[in-house]
Amino acid sequence: MILERAPMDLETRILIVDDDEGIRSLISEFLGKHGYATETAADPSAMREHLARGHFDLIVLDVMMPREDGLTALRALGPDAPPVIMLSAVGSDVDRIVGLEMGADDYLAKPCNPRELLARIRTVLRRRAGAGPVERVVSPQSVAEQRPVNDVHSGECLHFAGWRMDVGLRLLFDPANRLISLSDGEFRLLRAFAEHPRRVLTRDQLLDWSRGEDSDHYDRAIDVQLSRLRRKLSEGQGGGDIIRTVRNEGYLFVPSVSGDISPG
Repeated sequence: MILERAPMDLETRILIVDDDEGIRSLISEFLGKHGYATETAADPSAMREHLARGHFDLIVLDVMMPREDGLTALRALGPDAPPVIMLSAVGSDVDRIVGLEMGADDYLAKPCNPRELLARIRTVLRRRAGAGPVERVVSPQSVAEQRPVNDVHSGECLHFAGWRMDVGLRLLFDPANRLISLSDGEFRLLRAFAEHPRRVLTRDQLLDWSRGEDSDHYDRAIDVQLSRLRRKLSEGQGGGDIIRTVRNEGYLFVPSVSGDISPG
């Protein structure tokens, strides 16, 4: 039987945060066999509850989770939070750099070998044993109290309706400077819109500009991407009507856009 919780008389305590129950259980059982006390959380809200109840020496935090993603949760951790190892199915250099710049101690692509994760955990714990807490980009008491993130930028930004789209770091911030997590495909689709504002775009145009001219023109694929992008935009302030459907024609990016970068 796989346990979600290891015996609590062990010295080093690790909190595993992942929306996939199978992954949580697998990592928990593996680390338990190697002498670590583990607890698991299915989302960042449960993670904060665990942290409020007791001390942990390290957090293993998944990036891609519904409602609140791992990067947003990372930003909400205070300066006294334990070290964090990020896990993500998206393993590009940009994603790793962003995670590390926002305060993660290490970043590991999924699926990962549990032995490699164990080695990374041991390395981070040894490194942090002789160092003070890492200063994170934002350290509020909770997500609701997040302060603006003014020091995370690449200099290549597009601005629309109070939103900031950092093209260099592939980050999107709403008017309250809250990070809105987008997949790589969603970000490229939004960039296609932002670089062609206030004009009706067809599905074929969006595919050409967001995925390249050699991609297959599947209308349904764009519908799914648009649905996800709109849902995530609606999570931010004033993001509910940024992209409109124009019946029988295509889609319209409503706000005007400012910024000084070359179209991709």
